[in-house]
Amino acid sequence: MTEAKTTRTRTLVGKVVSDKRAKTVTVLVERRVKHPIYDKIVIKSSKYHAHDENGEYKMGDLIEIAESRPISKTKSWVVTRLVQKAAIV
Repeated sequence: MTEAKTTRTRTLVGKVVSDKRAKTVTVLVERRVKHPIYDKIVIKSSKYHAHDENGEYKMGDLIEIAESRPISKTKSWVVTRLVQKAAIV
C-alpha cells in the first residue's frame, strides 16, 4: 500500500508595488511581530518577485502568492488569486 503524501505550499498575502517587468510583479508582504525586549509591535516587511503569466495584476492590488519551483534567478513565487482590486483614485 502506498500513501499519497500531501504537501502544504506556503502562501502569503501582499500588495503589488511594481508591475513594470514582463510576466512579473513585485509583492510587498507585511507582518507584525512583537519586539522581544521592548514588547512593542513592530511591522516587518519583505518583497517577493512573483510570476504573473498574463500580466493581469496592477499596482495596489492585494494578491495571494504561493511558493513554487524557481522560475528565474529571483522568482520562486506564483500569483494564485486576487484578494482585492486596487481602488481607483
